[in-house]
Amino acid sequence: MALVPYDENLLPALSKLHQTSAEFHLANHKIRLSQDWNRLGVAAVVWDAAVVLCMFLEMGKVELKGTKVIELGAGTGLVGIVAALLGANVTITDRQPALEFLAANVRENVPPGQQGAVRVSELTWGENLHLYPTGSFDLILGADIVYLEETFPALLQTLEHLSSEKTVVLLSCRIRYERDERFLMELRQRFAVQEVHYDSQRDIHIYRAVKNKTNTEL
Repeated sequence: MALVPYDENLLPALSKLHQTSAEFHLANHKIRLSQDWNRLGVAAVVWDAAVVLCMFLEMGKVELKGTKVIELGAGTGLVGIVAALLGANVTITDRQPALEFLAANVRENVPPGQQGAVRVSELTWGENLHLYPTGSFDLILGADIVYLEETFPALLQTLEHLSSEKTVVLLSCRIRYERDERFLMELRQRFAVQEVHYDSQRDIHIYRAVKNKTNTEL
């Protein structure tokens, strides 16, 4: 969601994020993603929350084959790519400046026979939501998208708009600050939320949310 360049000298512990690529073995595929911290900041590197969410999807606890999935704030596209490799029809979204970079990673890592099941599309939270009809997706995925408090209202609006009462939302995140807890409290006012996985090594939580039946569609 945020295309924020960071000063490399201020974050020496995160030097791996400044590498130009990152490799993973997920969904029985070798995935090699380009990274571009200097140009696109946090949107163009792979964070632990994305890796943990991919591993969770690999466990098979979520039905993916033939389902309609949308990833929000996709960044490098890792989560959406893995969902596609596991059989989902995926719309991978981010803001306009990240789309060319995101699309290149998709082309490089999704086999030609599955390219038709993946669409890269612009979605800025809270804007032009009519382009994404309510209830069009079975599953909404988000990895490390809960971190900028000023984006929380638009993110909540987007989640509520996209979700029917049958849509499942999976959010993978590290709870860093009180504001992150406040986001979860606000989410619980609109969705039934439960923690379904915790990676203690990486300190990453995965939350499952389903829209409250008492809520009306936007």
